[in-house]
Amino acid sequence: MEMTNLPQSSQRLLLNYLDLLATWNRVYNLTAVRDVVQMRTKHIDDCLAVLPYICGTRILDVGTGAGLPGLVLAIARPDWHCVLLDSSAKKIRFVQQAIIDLKIQNVEAVCTRIEAFQPKAKFNTVISRAYASLSRFYTQTLPFVTAEGCLLAMKGVYPETEIAQLADLPLHLECLPLQIPQLSAQRHLILIRPNVEANK
Repeated sequence: MEMTNLPQSSQRLLLNYLDLLATWNRVYNLTAVRDVVQMRTKHIDDCLAVLPYICGTRILDVGTGAGLPGLVLAIARPDWHCVLLDSSAKKIRFVQQAIIDLKIQNVEAVCTRIEAFQPKAKFNTVISRAYASLSRFYTQTLPFVTAEGCLLAMKGVYPETEIAQLADLPLHLECLPLQIPQLSAQRHLILIRPNVEANK
C-alpha cells in the first residue's frame, strides 16, 4: 500500500503529520531520520506496507515512539480504533499533540510500560516496530491479543535467530518480506498467530 492509494484527506493528514514530526524532531529527537523526504519513505511508506496484514479493527501499537506505525495506521483507516503505547513521556506528548492538531478521532495514546498496561478489552492485532526481540514481544503482548487475532513484529533483515527461539512455542509464524518503494534496505514482517489454547 502506497500513500497515493489513500483518499486525499488521509494523504493530507499524513503529510501534516510529517511536518509536525520534523518540527518536533529538531528539539525532542524523536527519530534519527531528519530529512522529511526520507521520513516519508522510511516511516510512512514502511508503516503503510503492513496494512494488508492487520487483523480486525482494534489495534495495539506497543512501543509506538513517535506514533509509528499506530498513528499512520489510524490515519489510513479511520474505521479502526488504535491504542498507542509507550513508556516515554516525551514521545507520548508528541503523539497526543499530533492527535489534537490533526483532529484524529480513532486514536488513544497511553504512557506506560507494557507490564503495567491494563486495557478494558483485548485487541485483534498487537503490532510493534521497535521491540527488542521476538520472544520478548510474544511473551509480553500475548495477554492482550484475542484468540483469533495476530501479533505483528516489523523487522529489518530476516531475524533467523529470533525466529529460532520461538520454535517450541504453540504458535503459527510467518515471515513476510515487504517491498517499500524507494527503500533498498530489507524489511520483514513477522506474523504470529498464537495457539487458541494459549490465549485462554
